[in-house]
Amino acid sequence: MKLYTRGGDKGQTSLCDGRRVSKDELRISAYGEVDELNAAVGLVRAGCDDAAFSEKLRQVQDRLFVVGAELANPDAEKRKVDLTEPDVTRLEGWIDEAWDAVAPLKSFILPGGSEPAARLHLARGVCRRAERTVVRLAGTEQIGPWVIPFLNRLSDLLFAWARLANVLAGLEDVVWRAPTDRRSDAGPDT
Repeated sequence: MKLYTRGGDKGQTSLCDGRRVSKDELRISAYGEVDELNAAVGLVRAGCDDAAFSEKLRQVQDRLFVVGAELANPDAEKRKVDLTEPDVTRLEGWIDEAWDAVAPLKSFILPGGSEPAARLHLARGVCRRAERTVVRLAGTEQIGPWVIPFLNRLSDLLFAWARLANVLAGLEDVVWRAPTDRRSDAGPDT
């Protein structure tokens, strides 16, 4: 079987229920962004040396595949697997573990620090974008009840893990400092 089918050459694709839709349809954008998020998590995992953490990332990727499948198949009756409440509570447990291992957050921080933290922050940004698109989709079409909570918790988890990655690397968070006089950053007066 060839990788290419030429079926999408006119800007359409098929949903899991067989309907042909435009590739710029909101549902397609939503699961496309979840796919991009899964790739970003894969990038984090590719640089991971810790077997236990790598397994957590694999589990996140597995659940993101389920999110994509839910979004690609609007017919809940025909889906083989959906997200469930335990998928969300698992993320909450991991958030609590990571959050308990870092100092309390007292100010805004800039994404970065160690390379693993920077990758996690990038994945968090992709997650937030995917979440916004899924929220827009949920305003017009039915989606599974745990998709938005899962994405919301996942972005929190990626943030917590980014902070933990910096702690494990012996680095402090990069604190954002508000300029005291924004006019001084504008350049010379004209």
